[in-house]
Amino acid sequence: MSTTFYSNGKLLITGEYLVLDGAKAFALPTKFGQNLIVENGSNQEIQWKSYNADEKIWFEDTISFNEIITNPNPVTETVKTTLITILHEAYLLNPAFIDNAEGYLVKTELTFPKNWGLGTSSTLLNNIAQWTQIDAFTLLKNSFGGSGYDIACAQNDTPIIYRLENNLPVVEQISFNPDFTNNIYFIYLNKKQSSKRAINAYYNNKNNHLSQNIIDNNKITDAVVNSKTLKEFACTLENHEIHLSDILELQTIKEMTFPDFNGAIKSLGAWGGDFVMVVSKEDPKAYFQSKGYETILSYDQMILQK
Repeated sequence: MSTTFYSNGKLLITGEYLVLDGAKAFALPTKFGQNLIVENGSNQEIQWKSYNADEKIWFEDTISFNEIITNPNPVTETVKTTLITILHEAYLLNPAFIDNAEGYLVKTELTFPKNWGLGTSSTLLNNIAQWTQIDAFTLLKNSFGGSGYDIACAQNDTPIIYRLENNLPVVEQISFNPDFTNNIYFIYLNKKQSSKRAINAYYNNKNNHLSQNIIDNNKITDAVVNSKTLKEFACTLENHEIHLSDILELQTIKEMTFPDFNGAIKSLGAWGGDFVMVVSKEDPKAYFQSKGYETILSYDQMILQK
């Protein structure tokens, strides 16, 4: 007999980087996510298989209970050692899932290509937390770190406003269903992006005007969520891009790659990679396909709507 756990993927629409310091972030859970399927096993070990959206195995290994309990320090970080670290932290929070078991057969199934950046790690963390009956935000804090907005998306089926208050997550479910969602598209930029450079720039500069930057971000976030027209929505997104561009000392993705595009383009998450959100009066598919970008999803195709 098997038990299945599921978590939603995520897209961060506003508040990137600043959310780490308590700013309000607007985030959307996606129709894509990840399953974790658990069966009883044997030999005091976990036989683990991870499947991509094309049903091909992208990771497979056996992890002994002893490795989870002791979490040996690896010479190099691999998928296996990262997974052991997560399971070790879960064990510290609730030893029963190891101490009272003979073994497990575990299978994970992504419903999106893992290079899309929709939350391969956050959906895994939330699924493991559900399985081991622990708090997912605590597991995140003790393993990867981060703001936790992605865990909130994993757990909620509606748009959310997310912030940290005294380093604790505050999640507000909201309604976001404007008339212009058919003018919103998501374009994959054909690469996963490391946010290290931007995070370094953010941390180097954040103390200069942090309080004011958070105030400005929160005003923009409120304006985005409450936009009544397509023009208002596009303008507030462009204001957000300009605001973050100044903080991160980076060009916006539109300035850098799509200066001739007639519409608004908003980076999502790590600047320069993964998905961007496009707001356009006209269908932008021909434009982006001519630039070599073939993965173009409509709002209805991407965003979970209940």
